[in-house]
Amino acid sequence: MTTKTLKKILVANRGEIACRVMRTAKQMGLTTVAVYSDADKHAQHVKLADEAYHIGPAPSKDSYLVADKIIDVAKQTSVDCIHPGYGFLSENSEFALACEQNDIAFIGPPASSIEAMGSKTRAKEIMHEANVPLVPGYYGDNQDTEFLKAEAEKIGYPVLIKAAFGGGGKGMRVVEHAKDFISALEGAKREAKAGFGNDLVLLERYVTKPRHVEVQVFADNHGNCVYLGDRDCSLQRRHQKVIEEAPAPGLSDSLRKEMGQAAVRCAQAINYRGAGTVEFLLCGDEFFFMEMNTRLQVEHPVTEMVTGVDLVSWQINVAAGGKLPLSQADIQLQGHSFEARIYAEDPSNDFIPCSGRIDALFTPTESEFVRIDTGIAAGDEISPFYDPMIAKLIVHDDNREAALGRLSKALQQFHLAGFSCNVNFLHNLANHPTFQAGAPDTHFIEDQGAQLVAKDEQQHTLATVIAAFAYMSTLKGSSASPWQQLTGFMLNSAALTKIPFTDVAVQAEKCADGFKINLNSVDYTSSGTVENGLARLVINGEKVVAHVIQTDTHITVMYNAQQTVIELIDKHYISEHESDALPLAAPLNGTVVKHLVAVGSEVVKGDAVVIIEAMKMEYTLNAPHDGVLTSYCFGEGELVSHGDMLAIVEEQEAV
Repeated sequence: MTTKTLKKILVANRGEIACRVMRTAKQMGLTTVAVYSDADKHAQHVKLADEAYHIGPAPSKDSYLVADKIIDVAKQTSVDCIHPGYGFLSENSEFALACEQNDIAFIGPPASSIEAMGSKTRAKEIMHEANVPLVPGYYGDNQDTEFLKAEAEKIGYPVLIKAAFGGGGKGMRVVEHAKDFISALEGAKREAKAGFGNDLVLLERYVTKPRHVEVQVFADNHGNCVYLGDRDCSLQRRHQKVIEEAPAPGLSDSLRKEMGQAAVRCAQAINYRGAGTVEFLLCGDEFFFMEMNTRLQVEHPVTEMVTGVDLVSWQINVAAGGKLPLSQADIQLQGHSFEARIYAEDPSNDFIPCSGRIDALFTPTESEFVRIDTGIAAGDEISPFYDPMIAKLIVHDDNREAALGRLSKALQQFHLAGFSCNVNFLHNLANHPTFQAGAPDTHFIEDQGAQLVAKDEQQHTLATVIAAFAYMSTLKGSSASPWQQLTGFMLNSAALTKIPFTDVAVQAEKCADGFKINLNSVDYTSSGTVENGLARLVINGEKVVAHVIQTDTHITVMYNAQQTVIELIDKHYISEHESDALPLAAPLNGTVVKHLVAVGSEVVKGDAVVIIEAMKMEYTLNAPHDGVLTSYCFGEGELVSHGDMLAIVEEQEAV
């Protein structure tokens, strides 16, 4: 391949990864071009790019997944290369081929390599030929329901149903019992079709206590291929990673080398080019091939931190025909790195995604030890149309213990307001003794249950006091003089203000240098300031620093890693739904996918009634009580908003 100079790059993606690619491209002197949907016209990747072009409506199927639109923009703007990021078209062989046919360098592997690994069934065949261990399963093309059910019986339950052309936990179901197989298969196929345009699935024996360890490989067009260490990605919820680290802890030097060499053989078997990741299930000292991701991974920064390599820079140079700058012997790992994925989601409600406006965003200071990759800023909207990841928080230090300490501290300093996020959950993970001792298996989060989403009650109390102080600080005439503050004033008595919090009784009294706040019959003396969203207080002699955001309806206190939202009572206040029908209300904006029960049918409490899809995932809503399904409120395919009733189940009168 002839080496050429690349001058103008189109990033066919959005959000965090688009911004991350553009930063390196700009450092290399390339002109950057962004594409955007209706939902992203004010997005950070659009602002960062030198040029930006609209490509369609908000749904990704009408914009970021339409290859022809992106190729048209590339041709019109005379770009000479396209970086696909991850997700969307990054592992679409037809898109890679279209780039090649239009003399545009695709910053990724050849279309043939993507095609070989894009089908998990074909990938398993290639690995079998290369003598890489495989988990027992069915990887063929026969998709007949009864045939697949019979294959599942042969494999033995529990069985994993997995989309053959997908990733990120989408189109994936774990089936414990034969009676649940068909409904799980139908759901996996629907999700795979919606997410990847292909509903082909494969079956595997579900390995119960594995670790997820992957190897970063990189190849050029001159016969060179290296591995840049490994990563442990075992901390997952709903089959999606939340904390990754490099290198994977607890591996012997021989096992690490064996896995690395196996990953290189995998890349060489498909004439690979560029950055790729080979994922393995690790069971003790045995490892089994899972899949190869023919793109840059979300968690690539931890590899960059321990190798000192800019993988995007390598990608661009290799796409231009350059050779790898380092040999295998040159690659040395230094220290340890963690990445925490910060999501707009509610961990206490089964990690359901959230959307809305970012009212405030405060992040730790970046340094050689702390890196933040994000594509959002305060005031931006988290759209219901895309993945709800807000940012990636990456830390590095000399060893695992020190790096984990940095992660915990950085999470305490990452504050966000506007909707629920998973920072407190990540902080609980980072400080869990089992995780601190070493990487647990992929079921760790599921097995720990409520412990990892628990809020610190002492911190919650302190946050309520901070909110009360902030509220009092905003009142006009909050001077110590009773003649200037008449709220709650009684002659010959202390001037008390009843603070209008909806769920807790709080009173405050102005003192010479602050307020005495009474919460649950306990007094807290407080002094200090709240300026520009930053509270610097002394409460009962303890120094406290927190971020506070107040609106007409609520106060959000961000203290350490915990977000506390306190609702305010005002004339517009409306209480939450308390109806038994709440389980059939839409938990977020989305689309009705399927009605599962015929109108007029009897249902039992807990029966699955309706499925909605949002943020690329399906959610099943269940009957709130025994009764008869009398109606659906929305048809299949219709859009619904958070809180909309989706179906009505009426209780039967006793005869």
